Parts: sequence; C-alpha cells; structure tokens
Amino acid sequence: MSRVIRAALVQTTWTGDKESMIKAHEEYARQAAAQGAKVICFQELFYGPYFCQVQDARYYSYAESIPGPTTERFQALARELGMVMVLPMYEQEQPGVLYNTAAVVDADGSYLGKYRKTHIPQVKGFWEKFYFRPGNLGYPVFDTAVGKVGVYICYDRHFPEGWRALGLNGAQIVFNPSATSRGLSSYLWQLEQPASAVANEYFIGAINRVGIEDLGDDDFYGTSYFVDPEGAFVGDTADAHQPELLVRDLDLDLLDTVRDRWQFYRDRRPDAYGPLTQA
Repeated sequence: MSRVIRAALVQTTWTGDKESMIKAHEEYARQAAAQGAKVICFQELFYGPYFCQVQDARYYSYAESIPGPTTERFQALARELGMVMVLPMYEQEQPGVLYNTAAVVDADGSYLGKYRKTHIPQVKGFWEKFYFRPGNLGYPVFDTAVGKVGVYICYDRHFPEGWRALGLNGAQIVFNPSATSRGLSSYLWQLEQPASAVANEYFIGAINRVGIEDLGDDDFYGTSYFVDPEGAFVGDTADAHQPELLVRDLDLDLLDTVRDRWQFYRDRRPDAYGPLTQA
C-alpha cells in the first residue's frame, strides 16, 4: 500500500498586525485542508514581521508562551481540520528568556512539543542574538498522524549536524521555515536543502516569506518547495514574489527505496568524527 502524504507550505507577506496575520494563516490552513492536505507548515515567526532587521526591544512583545494562546487556537483548528500543523513562533519561556521556536500539533489537536532554533545569526539585517537564546531542546522528532516530523529553522540549514541528528532520530519529513533575503542566499536556497535531503534520506519542506517589509531592505524571495530524498523538487517551487499556498504529494515509500540503495546510515563512522565535536 502506497504511503502518499499530501503536505502544504505557506509563504506570505506581512499584513501589518498580529491578529490579521493569524487569521490569514487560519484561512490558508482551511484552503490546504480543502485540497486534501494532512500536514502544513507556516513560515518563520509566522504571525509577525521579520523584526530581526532591527534591534528594538519593543518587538519582545510578540513573544508568548508555547503552548499558549496561539498554539491553543491552532490546536482547535487542527482538530477541526484533521491536520498536523507546524507553527513557528516567538517564544517567551519566562521574562527575558526568549527563543525562536516551532510548536508541533497533531491532527487530533494534541500538542506534541516544540523545537527551538539552535543556530542564531548576528549579521546585518538578521540581528537575531538580540531577540533569541540558542535552542536547548536538541533535535526532537515528533510521531504525528502523517509520520515522523522534524523541524529545523532558517539559519540552522547551514549546519549539517542538525540535519543528520534529525535523520538519526527517525525523521521522514523535516520542515525548515525561514526568512531569507535575495542575493547569495537565493543560490544557496536551491542547493543546501536538496543536498541535505539526499545526505539524510528524507523529505524536506523549505518555506520562505515574500516581499520587503518596512523594517529594512531584506527582500524575501519566496520560492518555497518540497524536495524528495533523491534531491528532486516535488513539482515546481512557489512564486518568487507573491504569497502562495503550496500543496504537494509526498510518497514516503521513496524513503525505503533510497535507504535500500544508499546505505548512508550503515556506513557512517562516528568513531572517526570525534575531533569535529571538540571546540
């Protein structure tokens, strides 16, 4: 019996306020469900602007507890739609302790847990260390109604160790919600995640927001996509300028085909990698 999962990604522009952004994503989820999607992931920090273009403490107000009000709102929607949801948000664990986080909700509305972004950049236009502590929850994989789902967030994608950890933890689909700007990044966007899908033998859903926000000159170029464990895009990539709901069928049987062909997990040599882990 074929194990085909219909999956969805959302790339969109900033609406101007948190509530209208949340409502827009509720509508995207309903549209995805109407197309038969059983899992969906939103973009990085989905209910806000990409405020890391500036360093301003007023944007701490976007942080909330996870689970918390937005998580609970989408738990109810997930239950209604029968859809697994990955919700990238700004998390406040306690005042002054803030993370770039994604909550994972199962198709019955249950909260499964969260991933906290591990690698935090601090460069022009991406002043993230001002807003986030590095993640401290490792690389969890969540057993969902559509299979084993992992999350990596934006800048994380440049670091192969986390991709591998997710594979070793059993991931079949890894979502990478992002906010990445036109330029050199757009070349790497087409390269790194397909290569990581091949190296780790799972599907990746890569999401990038679109447009220029009034906080800076970052030009988010969309082109969200799914890539399979052979490194091939699943259908076309999303538009480079416009909001889009991307829905694709992922055949999980391909995971077995690829892993029977290339024994990357069998042929690893962790005994030889010790020096890599030493600072």
